[in-house]
Amino acid sequence: MKFGPLALDEALGVILAHSIDLPEGRLRKGMRIDAESIDKLRYFGLSEVVAARLDPGDVHEDAAALELAQALARKGSGLKIGRPGTGRVNLFAEGAGLARIDAAQVHAVNRIHPMITVATVPEWQRMGHGGMVATVKIISYAVPGQALAAACGAGRGALGLQGVQRPRVTLIRTFTGATPDESGVAAISDRLDRLGARLVAESNVAHAEDSLSRDLAAVRDVAQSDLILLLTGSATSDPDDVGPAALRLAGGQVTRFGMPVDPGNLLFLGALAGVPVIGLPGCARSPALNGADWVLERLLCGVEVTSEDIAGMGVGGLLKEIPSRPQPRDPK
Repeated sequence: MKFGPLALDEALGVILAHSIDLPEGRLRKGMRIDAESIDKLRYFGLSEVVAARLDPGDVHEDAAALELAQALARKGSGLKIGRPGTGRVNLFAEGAGLARIDAAQVHAVNRIHPMITVATVPEWQRMGHGGMVATVKIISYAVPGQALAAACGAGRGALGLQGVQRPRVTLIRTFTGATPDESGVAAISDRLDRLGARLVAESNVAHAEDSLSRDLAAVRDVAQSDLILLLTGSATSDPDDVGPAALRLAGGQVTRFGMPVDPGNLLFLGALAGVPVIGLPGCARSPALNGADWVLERLLCGVEVTSEDIAGMGVGGLLKEIPSRPQPRDPK
């Protein structure tokens, strides 16, 4: 593509690079200059324009953005491709779910040509229906076709939406006093609702290893849940505390205790008869974002979470302070 001043005699069919205000209207940047526009410019005393001229093999910005968007989010990806304009195409979630992004592919696309760019939300970010997951922007008025082809190849299938795969959830709560603590149920239900999951069973048991293990075993035997949540009446402070110990006693496994996300440190993760189990930290009683959200959302959407995955959540894992903490982090 050639860019710069151009005499009107050579301007037919080129792309106007900068808008021009005339006494009788405005010629907008990005338009193709036609014969009528040239006559109008001459009439008002102009002899040249700043324009972009495509070379053989160049692809116009809108066509290039659309082609790349279609490569990034192929049919069945769960993403809707918006209409191109000014070299931009946005990609939107067709429903609730998590943004599935292959970061290595996106980086590869962005390294091919500086005029070809893709920007996305963070990987596994929760999306609602219509939320914008990514935007493709061709910065210049055209790009070489060879560079576009390379970008499409590097990014093919890099973007998608991961919808809910584990919609049926059981919540077990323990209590330490005379009566069950009802706090947190609404916040947890809201977390499930926004991804299209639901509570299929809920129970309250005494905060004791044997009581909790019996309840877990009953859930295991009924086998109606895709995911089990434990919310204990007393914070789980050790891998051998009541929650993890009861899970093992019921025949389950604990695969991770603790996470480098604050709030949310006291989460534990395991499984019972192949069903994932999350031991929720106390902060899950609040609707505010915490580390448990990242684990819960992925598991609901069928994204497996390993101990290594949790260990890698520390960068960006320092979340907003909450006033309910017993030990304020910012001394006065």
